Amino acid sequence: MAGPPVFYLIPGLGADERVFQFLRLHGEVHVLRWLTPQSPTEPLRHYAARLASAVPAGQPCWLVGVSFGGVLAQEVAALRPLARVVLISSFMSPRELPWIGRLARATGLYRLVPTQVLPLLPRVAKWFFGARNGGEYRLLKQILRDTDPDFTRWAVARLLQWPGRPGLPIVRIHGTHDRLLPAGAMLSQHALPGGHLIIISQAVKISRILNELATSC
Repeated sequence: MAGPPVFYLIPGLGADERVFQFLRLHGEVHVLRWLTPQSPTEPLRHYAARLASAVPAGQPCWLVGVSFGGVLAQEVAALRPLARVVLISSFMSPRELPWIGRLARATGLYRLVPTQVLPLLPRVAKWFFGARNGGEYRLLKQILRDTDPDFTRWAVARLLQWPGRPGLPIVRIHGTHDRLLPAGAMLSQHALPGGHLIIISQAVKISRILNELATSC
């Protein structure tokens, strides 16, 4: 890519730019903030097209997606052929979902779970997300507190129904002890110690990986 690299960062479900606060990237950095779904059943690809409007079609760039943001990064990349994708704590195929996710996908049981309960269970969320210390835990609690239940319900349904985007060239970074997506580390080029929140706990190493990727192209 000629000129300084351009990064578009897409946070995970319910998260925002706070999860990227410890990254130190050399180049132009934009955070793609979540949009309000147009309806409870808005298709993911339609949503991704709206999100992609912030990415110029002729601009070489890096789409860096965390967790559910990685799914959106792949969908946006399908519309922006000059974009390159980096997944952090994310997945490429429904086959990578843990057994409970595959069960929910097959049965539709996720529709019966009240999304409002997640902010009420920060200790459970702490275990699943692998928040290791007080700072990570406080940030996780803030994110859970600020999560919109309607957006969460829409996003969970889209995530579990997503068929994948085979064929995209993708670089993957994953935690070796990710309890939400445990299969990801074996399928990633960069397996880092930590859980689902390595975007925070391993921000220094992830920054180095992203900067090296950007300068090598």
